[in-house]
Amino acid sequence: MSVLRTEHIVKQYPGCLALDDVSVSFESGKVNALLGKNGSGKSTLVKCFSGAIQPTSGSFFLDNEKLQFNSTSEANAKGFATVYQEMSLVPSLTVAENIFLGRMPKKGKMIDWKKANEMASQLLGKMGVEIDPKQIVSRLSMWQCQVVEITKAMSYNPKVLMLDEPTSSLASSEVECLFNVIRELKKQDIIIIYISHKLHEVPQITDTITVLRDGQFIGTVKTADVSNAQIISMMFGETKIRQRPEDVQAGSEVIMEVRNLSRKNKFHDISFRLYKGEVLGIAGMLGAGRTELLKSIFGADPYDGGEVYVNGRKAPRHASPISMKKLGLGLTPEDRKKEGLFLIHSIRDNLCYASMDKTSNGWIENKQKRITAADRQVKELDIKIPSITAAVSSLSGGNQQKVVVGNWLNTEPSIMLYDEPSRGIDVNAKQQIFEIMWEQSRHGVSTIFVSSELEELLEVCNRILIMKEGQLIGEVRPEDININQLYALSMGDEQK
Repeated sequence: MSVLRTEHIVKQYPGCLALDDVSVSFESGKVNALLGKNGSGKSTLVKCFSGAIQPTSGSFFLDNEKLQFNSTSEANAKGFATVYQEMSLVPSLTVAENIFLGRMPKKGKMIDWKKANEMASQLLGKMGVEIDPKQIVSRLSMWQCQVVEITKAMSYNPKVLMLDEPTSSLASSEVECLFNVIRELKKQDIIIIYISHKLHEVPQITDTITVLRDGQFIGTVKTADVSNAQIISMMFGETKIRQRPEDVQAGSEVIMEVRNLSRKNKFHDISFRLYKGEVLGIAGMLGAGRTELLKSIFGADPYDGGEVYVNGRKAPRHASPISMKKLGLGLTPEDRKKEGLFLIHSIRDNLCYASMDKTSNGWIENKQKRITAADRQVKELDIKIPSITAAVSSLSGGNQQKVVVGNWLNTEPSIMLYDEPSRGIDVNAKQQIFEIMWEQSRHGVSTIFVSSELEELLEVCNRILIMKEGQLIGEVRPEDININQLYALSMGDEQK
């Protein structure tokens, strides 16, 4: 058995103590969950292990050997590998090319393709999966891509493997496939550190749970010995997870109607109504067409047939986000970093891009209006920031998500479309996003909420539509259904 342990690790940033005297250990032959809300210090600790940053003080040891890395390459050389949430695969290359990118085996000066494919096949076989090493990565499913990413890390023969949100982009049916791979890795005497915000997954795959809070070590427990409620208590202290308040109710006025909307190979014949002040959920597995539907409604992607009416007014057939914004719509996209934010730009600017028509006089920016609009959202949404002029990349995932929301709320929308707004953020930040939806509902703003975490839809929504393979197959109310039934319906099994 191998052991990775720390002794009194401290990481100090100007005005912030990211790690505060953390002493913890992780053992091989187990899946060790590392949990904590955004800003708890878990990512900082992993970065210390990976060589991306150096601790201010304290030490860490692998099997009693004291280690100190000045770069990620030094960490790799000592057997530390990290698989991050954002995959780094090259879609146009084969599986084998991605696994050995930059270090392909050679025969003389030529690449030895036969050996590369054989080596890749052996590595994939160790993890109990059958993936053709000659297959182009763009043709793989999401879980297969995640397996290739892990295999790439395993090709370095790591002693420590750190998995950062490995299931964040996977459908429920794909998660178990990945878990089977991780269970195979447990047998190889590797120290596995598993970071996730999906608490319902933790009992399924982990053996121990280590919790950090506000940079401090709270404790390590056996997964089998604690409940989700106890884990949440460790992560947040006293945190109340609320249900939808009774005063968040849909009105009788139809604010938007979608009629027979279709887009080839994405979704077909979708029709529904959205009422004033309603929080309408859309359930379904990945690939059901939910994201594509929201983008077409918003004008970001074209649709082939059907109609969208907003306040009784037919939207243009070839609408754009600009024209739909004028009709009162806003969209927070699924990938906030790529589609919702300019990461190197300031928090203030990111809060005002969608409302530039309101914060400028023609072509000239009104700086005071922009400052006022940004400050209002920071206050109303309780966005934790170091400075309004700081880069938005400096914020935690939850606070970045609130900036995306605030950007659109500054347009004073009547309809908000949220695509996976809770992805990659902690339980407390999720609850704050839900509170924003409910508060907007009280002011008459209607919401469409897409989430792969079906439990969230039951907690948040007035009504839930169910999509499967691009079609609308049902409609339920949260008070009439439980989570197992909702998952069964989303997978198309009405008998469960």
